[in-house]
Amino acid sequence: MFFVLLVFVQCNTEKKESMKYPETRRDTSVFDDYFGTKVADPYRWLEDDNSEETKAWVIEQNKVTDAYLAKIPFKSKIKERLEKVWNYEKRSAPSKKGEIYFYYKNDGLQNQYVLYKTTDLTSDGEVFLDPNKLSEDGTVALGSTAFSEDGKYMAYTIARGGSDWNEIYVRDVATGKDLEDHVEWVKFSGISWNKESTGFYYSRYDAPKKGGELSNVNEFHKVYYHQVGTPADKDVLVFEDKKNPKQNCYGSVTEDGKYLIIGKTQSTHGNAWSVKDLTKKNAPLVDVVKEFDNEYNVIYSQGDILYVLTNADAPKYRLIKIDLKNPAKENWTDVIAESDAVLEGIDAANGNFIVNYLKDVHSEISVYNYEGKKLNDIKLPDIGAVTGISAKNDQSEIFYTFTSYTMPARIYKYDMAANKSEIYFEPKVDFNPEDYETKQVFYPSKDGTKIPMFIVMKKGTKLDGNNPTLMYGYGGFNVIYKPGFNVSRIPWLENGGVFVNAHIRGGGEYGEDWHKAGTVLNKQNVFDDFIAGAEYLMENKYTNPDKMAILGGSNGGLLVAAVVNQRPDLFKVAFPAVGVLDMLRFHKFTIGWAWVGDYGSSDNEEQFKYIYKYSPLHNIKENAEYPAIMVTTADHDDRVVPAHSFKYIAELQHKYKGTNPVIVRIESNAGHSAGKPTSKQIEESTDMWSFAFFNMGIEPYK
Repeated sequence: MFFVLLVFVQCNTEKKESMKYPETRRDTSVFDDYFGTKVADPYRWLEDDNSEETKAWVIEQNKVTDAYLAKIPFKSKIKERLEKVWNYEKRSAPSKKGEIYFYYKNDGLQNQYVLYKTTDLTSDGEVFLDPNKLSEDGTVALGSTAFSEDGKYMAYTIARGGSDWNEIYVRDVATGKDLEDHVEWVKFSGISWNKESTGFYYSRYDAPKKGGELSNVNEFHKVYYHQVGTPADKDVLVFEDKKNPKQNCYGSVTEDGKYLIIGKTQSTHGNAWSVKDLTKKNAPLVDVVKEFDNEYNVIYSQGDILYVLTNADAPKYRLIKIDLKNPAKENWTDVIAESDAVLEGIDAANGNFIVNYLKDVHSEISVYNYEGKKLNDIKLPDIGAVTGISAKNDQSEIFYTFTSYTMPARIYKYDMAANKSEIYFEPKVDFNPEDYETKQVFYPSKDGTKIPMFIVMKKGTKLDGNNPTLMYGYGGFNVIYKPGFNVSRIPWLENGGVFVNAHIRGGGEYGEDWHKAGTVLNKQNVFDDFIAGAEYLMENKYTNPDKMAILGGSNGGLLVAAVVNQRPDLFKVAFPAVGVLDMLRFHKFTIGWAWVGDYGSSDNEEQFKYIYKYSPLHNIKENAEYPAIMVTTADHDDRVVPAHSFKYIAELQHKYKGTNPVIVRIESNAGHSAGKPTSKQIEESTDMWSFAFFNMGIEPYK
């Protein structure tokens, strides 16, 4: 023990010395002119992820990061604990097709979940598809699955190395063997079978230019129909819009097989949509909504009636009924009107609707009939979130998954007739929820808006202002990170750490108004909300600036980097993960153009002036004492391209003259986050907790 402590003290002293970072070439001749404002971009060359210079730079940066992390003496203890607590059986709720149930299971440390099939819910059944056998390192992930109406086929997608690009295959359910069908260059797509089970609808782009697969702008999304047993180059083009290259489109068939719904989007919120009657030969595609101002999700069809969940004239959403014989907006009628809670989701189930509300960021679910009459509430075990409902209108078996910050995801089977839930599956984790508590507070932001925030910690934690605290935030795109158990947080909580989730504006916690209050020219509200949350934690003696860490990914990575620039004095450690960090050029890569609805664009003069004031890359200060920063990204991230993180860390290392480490962790053969194998998740969590504890001067697991 003495030796371990001695090494810890020595290493903690070493980290106070100025770090030496790789030399990053600055090309001072590169700049852009935005409405008369010249903005230098000396690291433009790092946008080319295929260049030998960029590849060499990545290697040198990883050498520095790996060497820094390797000297942390307790890193192996954290990894050992993560491997132990992660090693428990995890399942998804079962879904039924014909007489067969399908569900996902991970025995514990398998890199990817395995798809099983069974005819008996008391039996595990047999493996139907194991993506772990598709690669040696677990980096091929199973994506979406869709079964034909007759249950004969399953179409499924796989993604390689974490990329958003998908491939579609078709498997024979009886034999478990794949057919020759293979579709490539699929992205941002569902799979929807026709009633006859002869084929399915999906979306794809044209094949990208070689070398630009992970960075080129994604344009001209198209909906196709694939006939089973035919080659992909014979697929039938169903819908395209040649006039609007920056528009995505989706095809889905209603549960009764009667209608094809074509949805169109130009950003990450709001969709236009059209309907085609599949029962009539050569029926036209009829526009129902041409504008992109609101969200529309067709839930169920009954004859000529469509039940649609929408936030049109209802920021917290309502369920409406549209008669396709008279589809004009003035003929729409409410089935379930807007209320003070967010109507988050609806599933048709056994002749009724299961309605999922979000009230102050926790789930409440109820049963309604098709006329909109509430029949009963479904009692939930705690304040938490329903994360999935498995139900169909023609089936009596209903399953839902519930989780909270301290409760691993449980699967419940619900008896609608008796209005009773029973536990179908409960995981066994080496973690005692009774040792911890979760409380929700509402704190005032800079403008007085009350922001909800969850705080999770050990029972009996002293509020002496000295607790290591990790604060998480997102704040964008109408996204809600609801209460949920995350096994990776156990080492933090076990060692006295406080976990905080701030539900700042920009998300969908209180509907579309809450979302819009954190977008475009209101984006500073998001940063103010987060900063106010950190100040609340300090004022109320949870922590202090020397024990405060912050984390956010993607849009949350933007959040973390922006607030670090604005208030570096508040934080000791920061993790901007796969972040949108160059706000002037984000729309020039892959699907970035779709984010303009949330961020605005540097192509607009007013928006440029606003964005330029907070863009993380462009607001790094020369003389600020920055916290310890570990940027994380991945070489196959084609959602938020790694150039964001590359350019940001290069500029930070150039300008920052202090002693805290400012490093980048670049994962190989991984993407934005989806499909990341268990082994890589454990490694990343190990590095993150090690970095946080080490820079706070805390030794876990003494």
